[in-house]
This record gives sequence, C-alpha cells and structure tokens, in this order.
Amino acid sequence: MSLATIILSGVLSLAISTDSLPVTNNIDSIPVVPPASGHDLVSSAIYEKVSAEAFDQYFKNFIDIDTDVQYEGTTLPDSVYAARLVALMSPIEMAFNKIVKQYIINYTTTNKGTMSVILGRAQYYFPMIEQELNSAGLPLELRILPAVESALQSTARSRAGAAGLWQFMFTTGKGYGLEVTTMVDERLDPVLATKAACKFLKTLYGMYNDWTLALAAYNCGSGNVNKAIARAGGKDKVTSFWDIYPYLPRETRGYVPAFIGASYAFAYHRQHNIEPRPAPLPIAVDTVMVSRPLSLKQLEATLGISIDTLTGLNPQYTEGIIPASTRPYPLTLPMADVSRYIAGEVAVHALDSVYLASYLNPKNIDENAAVNEITYRVKSGDNLGSIARKHGVTVTQIKTWNKIKNANKISVGQRLTIWK
Repeated sequence: MSLATIILSGVLSLAISTDSLPVTNNIDSIPVVPPASGHDLVSSAIYEKVSAEAFDQYFKNFIDIDTDVQYEGTTLPDSVYAARLVALMSPIEMAFNKIVKQYIINYTTTNKGTMSVILGRAQYYFPMIEQELNSAGLPLELRILPAVESALQSTARSRAGAAGLWQFMFTTGKGYGLEVTTMVDERLDPVLATKAACKFLKTLYGMYNDWTLALAAYNCGSGNVNKAIARAGGKDKVTSFWDIYPYLPRETRGYVPAFIGASYAFAYHRQHNIEPRPAPLPIAVDTVMVSRPLSLKQLEATLGISIDTLTGLNPQYTEGIIPASTRPYPLTLPMADVSRYIAGEVAVHALDSVYLASYLNPKNIDENAAVNEITYRVKSGDNLGSIARKHGVTVTQIKTWNKIKNANKISVGQRLTIWK
C-alpha cells in the first residue's frame, strides 16, 4: 500500500456568499475570531499522527533492509548499491553504474543536509504528489522528480525562468493549463502544478514508451532527445537513456543518474544515518474556495495564522492577494483553522478597505455605505498619521490613493485625495 493511500484525504470546497459584508478602517475594532474548537484540534492531531506514522511505516515495512550489516568507510560495495536499487522494484529502470554511483554518494555523504531537508518537505508534499500520480496511473517513484528539480521547494525559480516544484517554464506551464499572471503563478501551486506535470509526463511516456527517455525529455525537451536518438542510430537501436547518453546536452546526462541517486537516498536514508528535518508546513491542511478578493494579511490579522505559514501554503499568490474578483480561487489553511475561517469570514472581510485599497474601487468596498471623495490640503505641522486619524482612514490608504512611497515626504500645500 502506498503512502498516499494511507493518508486521510478530502478537500472541503465552500463558496460562501460575502455580499455586503461590513468594512472597517480600524483594525482594533475587528472582533476576535474564536480559537479552534476541540473537534477541529482533535481532527487535525489525528491527521498529523496518521500521516507521520504512514511516512515512518513505509520505510520500516518496505525499505528496512540489511541494517545489521556494517561497512567500513562512507561508501559501500557496488554490489550493495546495485542490490538495493533492484529491491526497489520500479517500472522506471534503476540502473547502477559508476555515473549513478557518484550521485548516490553525493546525496548520501556530501549533500546529506540537502537530503535531510528534502525528507522533511516530503512529509508535506509527497502524500499529495503520490495521490495525483496514482490518479493519473503513473509510477509513484516519479515523486522524486520534483526533489531533483527543486529540492521540493514550491517557490524555486531557475535562472532560465522555470518555477515551482516541477520547474515549469512559462510557455510549458500555460500550455498545460496553468495560470501565470502578475497576481497568480499556478506553476507555484503544488497541487495544480503536479496535475499538469502528470499530464506532461504521460505525454512524454507515450512518445518513447520508456521512462528514462521520458525523464530526459522532461529535462531538455523532446526535440533534443529525438536528435540524440537519431545520432545513436535511430529508434530501432535505442531502448533507454543510456543508449543516447553521449549525445545529450551535458546537463541532461546527469539528470537521470541524479533521479536514480535521489531515489536511492530517499529510500535508504536510514541506512546512511540521514534523518528528516521537521516538516516546514502544517501536515494537516484543508482547502476552501474564496469567491471575493482577499489579502493573506487579513487572515493573519483576524485568525492569527502567521504570514509565513499562509504564503507557504499558498505560494501561487505572488502578491499575497487572492484575486477572486471574477472566479473562485482555492485557499489552503491549517485544518484546525478552516472552521474558524468560515465562522469568522465577516471579520476577515471587514478588513477589505485596509488591505485591498489599492486593488478595489473605494466606492465598491461597501455597497451600503456612502463614500465621498474629498481633497485635503496639507498644513504646517501635518503628517500622514495625524491626517489619517482626522479623517478616520489609515496611513496605508492615503499612501495608496495618492501613490506616496515615503510617508515622511509630504509638503505644505500638497493636495491629498481621501475617500470617506
């Protein structure tokens, strides 16, 4: 049984009507959203316990081999590496040779710290990745691919412009249905990017009927793989990556060996005394659908969830804003806070005028309120704080409405637009 099938799953899809919610310019007046209920805390704790045990049991039940055998030095006999790769029993060829050996040694000695980080992130990302791979009918061993691509860092960006766990280029990502705009980059969305990667990998495998060739094409493009196949004597003489190895771009020559080396290090990290770091994000999470623009900072202010956690769970919102003005967007939250968000949605959206002033027409923030535009002339002794207090608005709003970058640089006689 795979790790993904053990983990509890399910997505809560809610689209709450938020028409005519009250707004405020005074953060101190926002009602405190009650803490998580006992049931929510228990459910979250059970999920995290089951997830942790599933992660641990996978290695104990299926990978815990020859732990009593002692070897001298930091490297093992070639026969041990080869036997362990064979034991993985994967539809992806896990060949062992001197090139692969160097990557195994790199992941298990020189870069043990990197593998420790990957193992920690895997506790959060792998259940979701495995679930998508399983749904697409793809080998679960492909879960290691984003570890090779990005070290399982959802916000990773390459110099060439690739982004996300799966390092999609701009054109490729959009070609597989990922939205890439100023506000949203779904290449950074772990779930949507994984779904797109599954489609891409299935297409590549259909072209070559061999996973090592498909992986090479994922890295350097099918055009380069096709040219390498031609130089190797044509498709009738090519059966795997190793047949075209000399004809591939230098970077791609190390790609499949790195995949095999990382697969080995993930499976046998205990045999090399590599321990996972703690998962960087809450393992127990759930999703709601947001149908109104929302700043992640509003959630921090009302629910008390740190902005680092919110951006880590929702990396696709590159400006920290969910631009749900024309269609719903997903919001991922710690499981224990989902019910709190639903119960406190009025309080959350009461901060629209504070955090979304530069994105919303002030006249439309509250349909039931009379909104007037006034012009204020700066007087001697004024500062933005005193002006804001005088008109019941915030300094941030005045700066946004008047495109002021430095709050200390206003001059006597300067005209300021203020919405009340």
